[in-house]
Amino acid sequence: MKYFKIVQSLIDGIKNIILDKEKQIKLALACFLAKGHLLIEDVPGTGKTTLVKVMSKLLGLEFKRIQCTNDLLPGDILGSYIFDVQKREFFFHQGPIFTNIVLIDEINRATPKTQSGLLEAMAERQVTIEGHTHVLPEPFFVVATQNPKEQAGTYPLPESQIDRFMLKINLGFPSKNAEKTLLKWGNIDDKLNFLTPIVTREQILSMQNKVGEVVVSDAIIDYIGEIVEYTRNTNQFRYGLSTRASFMLLSAVRAWAFIHGRNFVLPEDVKEMIVWIGNHRLKSYEAQDPFYIIDKMLKTIPIP
Repeated sequence: MKYFKIVQSLIDGIKNIILDKEKQIKLALACFLAKGHLLIEDVPGTGKTTLVKVMSKLLGLEFKRIQCTNDLLPGDILGSYIFDVQKREFFFHQGPIFTNIVLIDEINRATPKTQSGLLEAMAERQVTIEGHTHVLPEPFFVVATQNPKEQAGTYPLPESQIDRFMLKINLGFPSKNAEKTLLKWGNIDDKLNFLTPIVTREQILSMQNKVGEVVVSDAIIDYIGEIVEYTRNTNQFRYGLSTRASFMLLSAVRAWAFIHGRNFVLPEDVKEMIVWIGNHRLKSYEAQDPFYIIDKMLKTIPIP
């Protein structure tokens, strides 16, 4: 494929900083190329912010970070109208959401009111303030980090907010050897300063369009449909996958095939991506591990 070398260069560049996390790197890049948004759940200090910084550096895109606290207001993220005394008129002051890659750090430390302010931006890539609609730049990619719900000072994300995230991943702690390397490096930010873009904005937009052209056979469409239908009709889950989630699954499998150098989707792509599409959406009544119940579900559905 025309862009395979560029994609591989991006993966290799991120791997040079984010050690021993190739699967998570590929998932994050696939989510970006599929025009989705990414949720990363993990304890503080595992490299979530660094991953997003490295991606934005290598992609050559504008990056902004928002630290969520319980006193953060929607206007602090979206922006607001401010009165200009000299001109005697109001002008719109853009919030940090107006960027290419925005990191919403510890999103579940923000109140539900502030969390809901992100819904329009994530779903429609625009914000509406006092009746005026403002279009967000392209490409636009939201990465939110979330602390485990057991930690103090967190607000659970409502289902409507969770459903806006295409994938949810976790990085986990580094391996022993990776930890040793990181300790020898010292300040990782010094390494970030030397990173340079390896792709242009035009190439990024072209790759995102190419992802949408990856061929999905009728058999794969039926397979996706069977999975979605199973989640809705079984008594294992509180809620089945939404129609938005099924569209996101289709986009995600196309992106997964694309970053592996294929212009067609295999059943294995669906099996891989449904895990990360479903682990934050599918909740069992018995509070079972979502990875376990998704794996159990896949064993009951025939592979085309």
